[in-house]
Amino acid sequence: MSGRKEMRAIRVANYGGPEVLKVDPKIPVPVPTDTQVLVEVKAAGVNPVDTYIRSGSFGTTGPLPYTPGSDASGIVSKVGAKVTKFKPGDKVYVIKNVSGGYAEFTVAEETMVGKLPTHLSFAQGAGLGVPCYSASRAFIKAKGKVKSGNTVLVHGASGAVGLACVQIGKAKGLTVIGTAGTKEGLDLVLKHGAAKAFNHKEQGYIDKVLEATNGTGPDIIIEMLANVNLATDLKIINKGGIIVVVGSRVMQRSPQVYSCLKSP
Repeated sequence: MSGRKEMRAIRVANYGGPEVLKVDPKIPVPVPTDTQVLVEVKAAGVNPVDTYIRSGSFGTTGPLPYTPGSDASGIVSKVGAKVTKFKPGDKVYVIKNVSGGYAEFTVAEETMVGKLPTHLSFAQGAGLGVPCYSASRAFIKAKGKVKSGNTVLVHGASGAVGLACVQIGKAKGLTVIGTAGTKEGLDLVLKHGAAKAFNHKEQGYIDKVLEATNGTGPDIIIEMLANVNLATDLKIINKGGIIVVVGSRVMQRSPQVYSCLKSP
């Protein structure tokens, strides 16, 4: 258990670009309530939503100044009186915290903390929150079509959420098609289990997606940039298919579901 009273933390006093991120060496170490866990942060996840909030473009923002970051991993330093699942010294990951993850310590409700599997590094643990839980939620929303033999198109698969979708889709027995914008991204998508990957910056890639699905279109589309791609998704989705919107630079909400029927 740490006896420290102060810590270093990144603070945002004004909304803006990366330059507004400032290190403050004298932030009080947060004190957990009876239901909370204090974690010494070993790695913090950096997600697109963190940058949207920092820039002031997200729909919900809190009071300034604040410490960014929802995802983290580390070692339990102290637990509240009513916490039963964790003890000091446990290696954990945090999927949502109270005080901010870009800091030496963060505090979170017990329900938002999980035991970090021994085969995962702290860096990997910090990538479990937004990416993996968003991907899992997307497949829950698409549950009617999540069955062996069906096809899922992960539209924008080379990011953290997209790669998690590729992995989950393959594990559930789906045929996974992914898109990315670079050769490195395409290679990464294939490495993580996609049957095929296409460059969404190339003209005619949608024709390749249709060809890969024998002309019927995917049964599920998980969309990472709906404000650009949703109209196309609606044209190519299989009859009775489901489109799950995880990312949209306009709506900024995750995830929303569109079920649509394609004309016979």
